[in-house]
Amino acid sequence: MNGPNLTILVLYYSRHGSTRKLAELIAQGIDSISGCDARLRTVPAISTVTEATEPDIPAEGAPYVELQDLEECAGLALGSPTRFGNMASAMKYFWDGTSSHWLSGTLSGKPACVFTSTGSLHGGQESTLLSMMLPLMHHGMILLGLPYTHPELMTTATGGTPYGVSHWSGMNGTAPLSDDTRSLAVALGRRLAQTACKLREA
Repeated sequence: MNGPNLTILVLYYSRHGSTRKLAELIAQGIDSISGCDARLRTVPAISTVTEATEPDIPAEGAPYVELQDLEECAGLALGSPTRFGNMASAMKYFWDGTSSHWLSGTLSGKPACVFTSTGSLHGGQESTLLSMMLPLMHHGMILLGLPYTHPELMTTATGGTPYGVSHWSGMNGTAPLSDDTRSLAVALGRRLAQTACKLREA
């Protein structure tokens, strides 16, 4: 592959760590593809009142996302825990501020995928994945799922959908990621990176 490595943005929000672990595994899959580098970013929590409640730099984990990250990425993996069958408000708040990039078509034609974790097994995994797809479709992105050629989709008991990687973290958020979930997360990262490479070659 000619030219500099492609940057693939892995953007997530995580409260108890499960979504963050999925993000790290997806990044591992991205980094396994020659010519691609994963860039992990997160969003700050938001408050029901107007004063700032988060520091400018996170105490741990990935840095906060900047709009420039959208401009520089060749693909995007977007993840959030489920909040009543929807993406978390912190992630929604970020996307609500991307109108200028929608108008300019910054993300149009770039590949994207989504991932989530839930406290209960039927806590809205699929509807959350679909809710995250909506702003990406408005931005003109090319959405990728996980095909059933990955046998783990048929054997996993902790999540996993053709719409994107999912994980059942348990009520206290401490249930470990299963081997099936880990495998699917890495596979999704690889698929995203491979698609970004094919689009650049085209």
